[in-house]
Amino acid sequence: MKNDFLKDINEHNKVIKKLTDNSKNVELIASLIFKKLKKGGKILMCGNGGSAADAQHLAAEFLIRLKPKVNREPLPAITLNTDTSTLTACGNDYKFDDIFLRPFKALSKKNDVLIVFTTSGNSKNIIKVLKEAKKWKISTIGFLGNKGGKAKKLCDYKFIVESNNVARIQEAHIFLGHFIFSSVEEMILKKKN
Repeated sequence: MKNDFLKDINEHNKVIKKLTDNSKNVELIASLIFKKLKKGGKILMCGNGGSAADAQHLAAEFLIRLKPKVNREPLPAITLNTDTSTLTACGNDYKFDDIFLRPFKALSKKNDVLIVFTTSGNSKNIIKVLKEAKKWKISTIGFLGNKGGKAKKLCDYKFIVESNNVARIQEAHIFLGHFIFSSVEEMILKKKN
């Protein structure tokens, strides 16, 4: 067990260290989100399984707060994957591939940003909502895994965590999400001072 534990820690560190290749992208994305929020936009996020939980976790960070001693106004962020009535109705009445598309069409506006989380980059429901966002000219950010899958061609900005270990990909995604959202929060707080 100890060897497995050390092996996983080493793999985690290797994946996280590789994120330094994305430093320029981090700045661009934080700046984009800040500008869209300033223009009255909101953040729409979605994912499946553990990636759905990551999207929900980060939406809570924007709606409530990231740091215990930082009290600021809530920032508009919503996940397209948390309303069980909507998800199950859509899956039953239409198809599972439409579970993000339907609420996206109802809720998105011009200055919004769509952030998708997918470890494979090939989830049909993610691909569908990204294609719709393209039609609407809504900025898209992909937190992707493996080689990025089909989603990498549909995202305006992307982070590809080059690993085929789902746990390591999701650990990197939540790290990136926390860092980016924290950077946006700091930009907002500086603007107020």
